[in-house]
Amino acid sequence: MSLSVFGVNHNTAPVSIREKIAIDPARIELTLKSLLQEEGIDEALVLSTCNRTEVYTYSRQESTGQSLVGLKWLHQFYGLDENEFQTHLFSLEESYAVRHLYRVASGLDSMVLGEPQILGQLKEAYRSACDAGTVGKMLNKLLQNSFSVAKQVRTDTAIGSSPVSVAFAAVRLAQQVFGDLQDKTALMIGAGDTIELASQHLHDNNLGRMIVANRSLERAQVLASRFNGYAIPLKELPEHLADADIVISSTASQLPILGKGAVERALKKRKRKPIFMVDIAVPRDIEPEISKLNDVYLYTVDDLQTVIEENQRSRQTAALQGDEIVLTETRHFMDWMQSLDTISVIQAMRENIQTPQSDLVKKAKQHLAKGDDPGKVVEALARALTQKFTHTPSVKLKQATSKRQEELISAVKELFDL
Repeated sequence: MSLSVFGVNHNTAPVSIREKIAIDPARIELTLKSLLQEEGIDEALVLSTCNRTEVYTYSRQESTGQSLVGLKWLHQFYGLDENEFQTHLFSLEESYAVRHLYRVASGLDSMVLGEPQILGQLKEAYRSACDAGTVGKMLNKLLQNSFSVAKQVRTDTAIGSSPVSVAFAAVRLAQQVFGDLQDKTALMIGAGDTIELASQHLHDNNLGRMIVANRSLERAQVLASRFNGYAIPLKELPEHLADADIVISSTASQLPILGKGAVERALKKRKRKPIFMVDIAVPRDIEPEISKLNDVYLYTVDDLQTVIEENQRSRQTAALQGDEIVLTETRHFMDWMQSLDTISVIQAMRENIQTPQSDLVKKAKQHLAKGDDPGKVVEALARALTQKFTHTPSVKLKQATSKRQEELISAVKELFDL
């Protein structure tokens, strides 16, 4: 049996690389089923967020080199240039893969230490894999354990005691640019968890006005109504861009939502009043060239790292406590996983004994039916069973003695308490 994880994340690759490997939610099922076609991969789950695209796999075979198989699949599936991506890819196996997943679920591997959104994203990835039929006994057990570990870390430590997140960092940066937000208008593009959280932080910091743009107007209206905002469909975005002092975008679009031309036109209408933009999406929603325009302050998720680092120092002690929990639970899972090998050996041993036992008992019953002495029949049965069950071990022990295989001899003494 073998567990593996491979892919890219914010620790190994910049956003320019991550966005090329980000998986469109509409293609998750296709991606998962493609993985299961690879030799040696029996179960698979894909976690794709703005900060990571990671593939978790399980094989019933031992030492299958899943990571190598997986990395080869990654290059072929995406048509990647090996030279461009090789240095940014990572792979882990066995206990290292388990520990990594537990740290991801607990927010200990996040760009924003302890952020809670990743757990929801992991649960969604789990549901998608279940729907696609690519999760079996092993990954199901592993994922369920990861959810429990995440809950334990959040309950038993102070990892979530302060509002530190990508959304929080974006709003804090806006405050650094503008100061008071009471007379500012924010244009929120998208209606997912990150935009919802950013909207909440803006509202808590007395934002003057909010506009929510989304493909689904209904979802935009639901979010906007919570913060006394105004909802618009995504196609009306250019008409309202000039009203925005702050633009925060996080959608699942595979192509940019905002182009340089639209921003240039908005700046003319604003008479060069600056616009603060944060692109949290991967792939990016806002064309990178926009950063070259005067009066535009454009930041990506990677640019928020400095702000995030300043706000998460208080969580470092809690993170150390969280890692202790993760290490303990990783050992427990690996012990359980290794016990499965023992169970299969015990089952095979019992099956190996069952057939000759049945044959010998059948012969004993035949002798009893003929009227043979029951005592002698039982004694003969006992001798036959003993000879049958000890023959092969005795031969192996003699061979072990001649080959000086002391470990095998010691193991037999331990097993039979000799």
